Amino acid sequence: MWRRHHVGMPVGVIDVGSNTVRVLVVRDGREVISQREMLRLGASVERYGRITPDKLAETSDVVARFADLGRDAGADEIEILITSPGRQAENGADLLDVLARAGKCDARILSASQEGLLAFKGALAVASPPYRRRVAVVDVGGGSAQLVVGSRHAGPEWATSIDIGSQRLTSRMLSGDPPGAKAVKTARAEVERYLDGLDPPLPRAAYAVGGSARALKRLAGSSRLGADELDGVIALLAATPIDMLIERYAADPDRVRTMTAGAVILAGIQRRLRVPLKVARAGLREGALLDLGARRAAA
Repeated sequence: MWRRHHVGMPVGVIDVGSNTVRVLVVRDGREVISQREMLRLGASVERYGRITPDKLAETSDVVARFADLGRDAGADEIEILITSPGRQAENGADLLDVLARAGKCDARILSASQEGLLAFKGALAVASPPYRRRVAVVDVGGGSAQLVVGSRHAGPEWATSIDIGSQRLTSRMLSGDPPGAKAVKTARAEVERYLDGLDPPLPRAAYAVGGSARALKRLAGSSRLGADELDGVIALLAATPIDMLIERYAADPDRVRTMTAGAVILAGIQRRLRVPLKVARAGLREGALLDLGARRAAA
């Protein structure tokens, strides 16, 4: 288990994504803090091309609070990781500067490649597939999706980033409540356009990480998301109002609005991988903590 790598090394990471800001702190081999705030920075980027002043201020407040929580819990080293909002917003550099000052710690904007590789590392550390087995790790975020193929033995051998995520696709095509079959058909076609020419090495197994995958696992009632499961979830989401999804199916209230888009993107990628996706418990943040702990140990 990945936590074993951190015994005696209190470290924390704050993950600033298109949908959420999350903090994860591990101390003495235990997860001591895991919190999130749904800020939807990606909606601001999609609508205005930039992060608006009110969203910058809100994100700054959340990051400052999360950094204080981490330090109070004993994390003497914290890193802020900014994913697609930093890459896609015109003022991504302003976001980086504001958050570094708010958290009083190191901050960086991850490239799409770095984001995918950290998710790959975190997922494989927990899933522990056979050492030489080729596997894929899929991370659908709010602003983009990452796909990495490789093995524990050889490491990543192929990686790509797809410039569409659950928040962006929702804002463009799936904002209705419920979105309806016609909108879903249009969204599927849009995803296919982004996936055109995608030809990854075929894995023997595949893992889905991130908030979209975890929310869909709950709705599907299974950690296995094959073609049938994803198509069934998409049909349900297309026809069911948000209030009913929350009341009847215990859908995550913070995620429910973007779940249809997440399912459509995962379904498109799953068809190209030709194996079911298994929802993994760890991804980007856990991979980042592994890296941070290794850098500390080597210092």
